[in-house]
Amino acid sequence: MATLVIAEHDNQSLKAATLNTVAAALQCSPEVDVLVAGNQSDAVAQAASQIVGIRKVIQVDAASLADQLAEPLAAQILSIANHYSHILAPATANGKNVLPRVAAKLDVAQLSDITKVVSSDTFERPIYAGNAIATVQTSDPIKVITVRTTGFDPVAATGGSAAIEKQAAIESKSSSSFVGRQLTKSDRPELTAAKIIVSGGRGLGSGDKYQELIAPLADKLGAALGASRAAVDAGYVPNDYQVGQTGKIVAPELYIAIGISGAIQHLAGMKDSKVIVAINKDPEAPIFGVADYGLVADLNTAVPELTKALS
Repeated sequence: MATLVIAEHDNQSLKAATLNTVAAALQCSPEVDVLVAGNQSDAVAQAASQIVGIRKVIQVDAASLADQLAEPLAAQILSIANHYSHILAPATANGKNVLPRVAAKLDVAQLSDITKVVSSDTFERPIYAGNAIATVQTSDPIKVITVRTTGFDPVAATGGSAAIEKQAAIESKSSSSFVGRQLTKSDRPELTAAKIIVSGGRGLGSGDKYQELIAPLADKLGAALGASRAAVDAGYVPNDYQVGQTGKIVAPELYIAIGISGAIQHLAGMKDSKVIVAINKDPEAPIFGVADYGLVADLNTAVPELTKALS
């Protein structure tokens, strides 16, 4: 049977995480469909139809799906679930919100955060903050899976020509309602999709130091801004900057960790980065254990010099 991928989008553009999820789906089954559920999402459906490897795009447009709440979106997925052997979504806030409900309604066990497809019924996923990899096998008739996107290279976003099949929305009763959304607006790359990330930790000492040292370096590199949980908890930056097991999982081409000691929960969110650079005054800091390049130095001196050298 075929595999269904739940598209990640904002009703205007398709999120890059969908491409990684499609890559995982193609390893489960050669036939992959994409569900675009939203409101006025024609542009998203068109973008999804161009993904290489897709058989068809199922588009469901309704006002109730504009904010992709778990109840109405799960109802749409369940209405077509029996046509698929696998249902996949990115392990993002949206995916983690919707798929557990789908799995419960189907009375199957969800497989969370997979990083490898061994076979159509066997998968690998990290446990113990990524310090061990579990191989899990399921006999459920429908596999409900969230995908850690950093574990799969994205498929090509263009080159495909899948058909778009429009379907009517399924009516569903919802006990929750959308109240509002507060988004941090930035001209910088999105953290989870950035090729370069500059992160700051508690070693910076204050939010002012973060802005004084980290932001200019990120500007020079065209990088996204990240932070450790300690820096977020201390109020240096908003929590949507947080990288780690309880934050965002990233795997950029270059990750620069400044004033970050390297707690296990932080390493779990960035250790798959292609190149890791660490600047810390403590030579025993755990971050140096995963860094490709390490500099033991006072960040107040080293970071401005690095920024100046890039001018």
